[in-house]
Order: sequence, then C-alpha cells, then structure tokens
Amino acid sequence: MKINPDILPELIQAVSHSITEHSEEVTELDKAIGDGDHVINLQRGLHALLEQQAELAQLDWASAWQKMGLTCMSKIGGAAGSLIGSLFVTMAKTAKDKPVDSAVFAEAFLAGVESIKLRGKSNVGEKTMLDVLLPVAQQLQAQAANVEFSVVLQQLSDTAIKGMESTRDMLATKGRASYLGERSIGHIDAGAKTSQLMICAIIDILQSK
Repeated sequence: MKINPDILPELIQAVSHSITEHSEEVTELDKAIGDGDHVINLQRGLHALLEQQAELAQLDWASAWQKMGLTCMSKIGGAAGSLIGSLFVTMAKTAKDKPVDSAVFAEAFLAGVESIKLRGKSNVGEKTMLDVLLPVAQQLQAQAANVEFSVVLQQLSDTAIKGMESTRDMLATKGRASYLGERSIGHIDAGAKTSQLMICAIIDILQSK
C-alpha cells in the first residue's frame, strides 16, 4: 500500500491530540522516575510541526522527514529532541530518491530506530522508548511485504502496547531514572508511553483509510 505525504497534517494532529489527552498521565509517570518535563518538551515540538503541516504535506516523504527531524532537534531540545530528530533525519536519508511504499517505509523506520540506539547508546530492555520502537520496527520490517496491511496495523498497535507495558518491571539503566536503581522498577517509562501513544494514534488514522 502506498500512502502520500498529504496525510501528514492529519497524522500530526492525531499525535498532538493523543499526547495532550494523556498529558497528565504521562507527566505523573515522568515525575516518578524522570524530570517531569517530557510532555512539555514533546508538545513544543508538536506545536512547531503543526505550524509546518501545510508545507510538509507538499513535500516528498524524504524531504518531509528531513524537515521534521531538524524541527524536532531544535524545538524539543534535550535528549528527546536529539533522539526523535535523529529518527526522522535517518529515515529521510534512507528513503531519499526512493518511491516510498510499505517496504521502503519499514526499511527507513528501522534505520531511524537503529540511529536512536546508536545516539542514545541504549537497547531494548533498558526502560526507554526503544522498548516500544524497536519491536515495532522489527515487526514492520518482517511483515511489511507479506501480510495484509490492515492485519499488520493491528499487530503493530498490539506490539507497541506490549512494549510500553514491559517497561513497568524493568530496571532503568539510562537517563535520570537510572539514578533511582531498584526504585525505578514498578513504573512505566514516560518515553515508552508517549512512543506507544504516537504510534497508536497514527495507526488509528491509517486504519480509518
């Protein structure tokens, strides 16, 4: 299935709405083991993307992802801005001069997630957004060309939720949460939660098409 970039405004709006709707919940998660500013920083980036949505819709996928990546780096700030920005910039490089179908998107998304691993010096099992992003990227890569699109979407949503929930019982080894040691166990990671919310918001839009 091929999806054109003119869907980007709808996707950005859906993501922004989901983060706002769950802002209090995520902030409480972040206050428990983090700095408490994850949602505020994320919303700053989403607000900037909302301002650019009409322009983004006119670009090809690679150009749109490049612009989104640079915007996230400059507006979100901190570690999250660097990581999310790196995801989009790497996706742009991977997809450059290619027609973006489900297989190319899967390739680009996995490359973007791998760039987060490198930049954050982290991996699955360390109570971060990667516990959502990497399983989703790997599943998308494995199934993109072989399974009906609607089935893939539901499986990706389930995988994102499972990955988010898995962080509850993990010991944090990255970021401020790592300073808490055993006390970090029992809390869902805020970055994993917002990653799940964003992925599920995008999937809901795609499922409606």
